[in-house]
Amino acid sequence: MAQFFIGVDGGGTSCRVALSNDRGIVIGRSVGGSANILTDMEGAIANITKAARSACLSAGVDFEVLSHCGAVLGLAGANIATVAAEVSRRLPFYQCSIETDACIAVHGALGAGDGVVAILGTGSVFSSKRGEAVHSIGGWGFAVGDQASGAWLGRRLLEDVLLANDGVRKGSQLTRDTLADFGNSPEMLVEAAKSFVPGDYAAFAPRIFEMARDGDCVAFELLRAGSGAIEQALGVLMRDGDDLCLLGGLGVPYHPWLSVDIQARIKKPVGDALNGASQMAIDRFSYVGDVHA
Repeated sequence: MAQFFIGVDGGGTSCRVALSNDRGIVIGRSVGGSANILTDMEGAIANITKAARSACLSAGVDFEVLSHCGAVLGLAGANIATVAAEVSRRLPFYQCSIETDACIAVHGALGAGDGVVAILGTGSVFSSKRGEAVHSIGGWGFAVGDQASGAWLGRRLLEDVLLANDGVRKGSQLTRDTLADFGNSPEMLVEAAKSFVPGDYAAFAPRIFEMARDGDCVAFELLRAGSGAIEQALGVLMRDGDDLCLLGGLGVPYHPWLSVDIQARIKKPVGDALNGASQMAIDRFSYVGDVHA
C-alpha cells in the first residue's frame, strides 16, 4: 500500500486536516469542528475523525488508508499528557503523535530557523524555538489562562457589560450593543453564559477590534489589556535578534496594538501550523514499521 501521512491543526474553534502522499505532496484537505481535547474530548475525537475521512474523500482515496497512516496532531489541550494519551488511543491512525498546537505552529512558522511564535486565536500560547528545542508558556486553557485570546476578550467584555449595567463602570457603545444581543436583559446574558464554551466568548472578539478602531473606550481598554498580556509573555521568551511570528485569527488584528519595538521584529511565517504538522508526520513516520505495508 502506498504510504500516506496525516497532519492535523486542531484548535478551540475548528480543526484542519491535510493528507499527504509519500512524495510529501498534500493531496487532500478538509476542515472540521472544534478539536480542543481538554474542553471536549469526545467532540474533538469525533470531529478529527470526520475531518480525516473528508480529507480522504477530497483526495479520492479510501478511508481504509487512515489505519495505515502516520499522523501528527497539534491539538489545543494536548499539554495535559493523560488526556493526549487517551485521545491517541482512540483515533483511527496506525501511528499517532499528539503535540500541542504551539509545537506544530512553531515548526510551521519558523521552519528550520529559531525565533518566537505567538498563537492568538480562541485560545493563546507563546513558544520559542532554539534548534530542535521548543519551549512554550501559557496554553493552559480558558478556565485558568489563555490571556489575550478571543475567549479571554469575550469573557471580559461580558463582565464589563454587567458592570456597566450596574453602574460600577463606564459603559460604551460596545457594551450597549452587546447587551442588546441578549434582549437588553442582563438576566438573559447570565443565563446564556452558563452554557458558553470558549468559542462562544471568542465570537465577540471581531466586534471588539472593530469598535476599538472607532475609538470605543471599553474596546480600547480590553485591547490594551490584551496587548499588555502578550508583551508580558514575549518578554519571557524573546532574546535579542529574535524574529516573531503572530499566528491565529487574532494575530494580524493585534499587530497594531503592540509596541513599536515588537512590531519591528514581526516577520511573515514560513508556513502555517498545518504545514508544520504535515512535515512532522512525514519526518517521523516515513518507512517506520509497517505503515506502508
